[in-house]
Amino acid sequence: MTTPLRKTIYVGLAGISIAGTAAACAPATEAPAQTPATQNGGQAGTPAPSGSGGSSAGTAGSPYKDGTYKADGTYTSPNGQETVGVELTLAGGKVSAVNITEHPSNPNTRKFQGEFAGGIAAQIVGKDIDKLNVSKVAGSSLTSGGFNDAVQQIKSQAK
Repeated sequence: MTTPLRKTIYVGLAGISIAGTAAACAPATEAPAQTPATQNGGQAGTPAPSGSGGSSAGTAGSPYKDGTYKADGTYTSPNGQETVGVELTLAGGKVSAVNITEHPSNPNTRKFQGEFAGGIAAQIVGKDIDKLNVSKVAGSSLTSGGFNDAVQQIKSQAK
C-alpha cells in the first residue's frame, strides 16, 4: 500500500514543481516599460535650460510659440492649499516634454505629487496643449487641479 501513496506524492510534487517552473519561466518583459517620468527618478520629461521661453512661432498653425514654459499651479487638498510646479516644452502646439517640481507641504502631498510626477508624461506627451484636461494620474486626483491651473498659465505665456 505504500507504493501507491508514493506515486501520489511524487505526482503531487511533480505538479508543484512544474507550476513553480512555469511561474519562474514567465517572461520578464511583463513589467511596465519605463516612461521618461520613471527614468528621471519620478520627474517627467527632460528639464530644459531655464529661461528658454518660446522664441519661434508654433508650426502647423498653432497659436503657441515653441519653447519651454514654467508655472506653479495651485489646488486645494484636505491639508489646505498646495502648489505643484509644471514645466512644459511645446513644439507645434503639442507637448514634447514635461517636468514636475514637487512642492509638498506634508508626507501625503509628497506621496501624491510623486505619483503624479511619475505618471504624467505617459498621459500628455505628444498631445495638443489645448486638449489637455488631466483628471487622475497614477492614483493622484487632486494634484491634477494644480497641473491644469499651471497649464492655463503656460498657454497664456506661450501665445
